[in-house]
Amino acid sequence: MAEQQGLSYKARRRWALVILLVGMPLYIVAAVTVMNWLDRPPLWLELVVYVGLGIAWVLPFKFVFRGVGKEDPKADQD
Repeated sequence: MAEQQGLSYKARRRWALVILLVGMPLYIVAAVTVMNWLDRPPLWLELVVYVGLGIAWVLPFKFVFRGVGKEDPKADQD
């Protein structure tokens, strides 16, 4: 039985690009909208919320970004 390996290197690079060019701007708009609903909290709280939201958006996509900045591991095999 063949072992399933997930997304290929090229697919992860494409998805990472889509996430950065489309998903991240949408997430920024959503984060700013949520912050505007809070009626300008204290600066320290605003900073904590933005840092938390900045970390939280990438956690679901961690597997997509892993190793994307490195060379294709299968390029040497061809």
